[in-house]
Amino acid sequence: MSDLAREVHERLSASGQTLAVAESLTGGLLAATIVTVPGVSATFRGGLVVYATDLKATLAGVPEDLLAERGPVDPDVARELAAGAARRCAADWGLATTGVAGPGPNDGHPAGEVWLGLVGPGLRPVAERLDLRGDRAAVRAEAVQRALALLLRWWERRSPPETSTC
Repeated sequence: MSDLAREVHERLSASGQTLAVAESLTGGLLAATIVTVPGVSATFRGGLVVYATDLKATLAGVPEDLLAERGPVDPDVARELAAGAARRCAADWGLATTGVAGPGPNDGHPAGEVWLGLVGPGLRPVAERLDLRGDRAAVRAEAVQRALALLLRWWERRSPPETSTC
């Protein structure tokens, strides 16, 4: 079980919120990692594996003109994927992965270029670029961990600081 996935579940559970994912290059690995956590059915609504570009539009609701103009490896596409996951799965938070796992470049993007997307309550849609190294498996695994870490980082930013006593 991933410690990050467990922490995401604990935060969501404590707040009564839910998560959904949209995955391209990770091909279901993000959802598979999340569901290793016992009790996660209370916080994880589900996800979309939209590996093919046309499915990003038809299932996740990414505008077709955006995909045609920029392709699937793009910050706005990552944001739209996250929003589509949250919308289609009726979740509070949406988390998305898109990019090139390798072994070689694709459509002018190098292997290891990954975009993460995040949407959530009180949060403007976020996109974060990663430049990862390694083979396909390493890029996909690191993208999953970094996606979970992204959600936790933004969670910390929107939470009021805890009060400490001396």
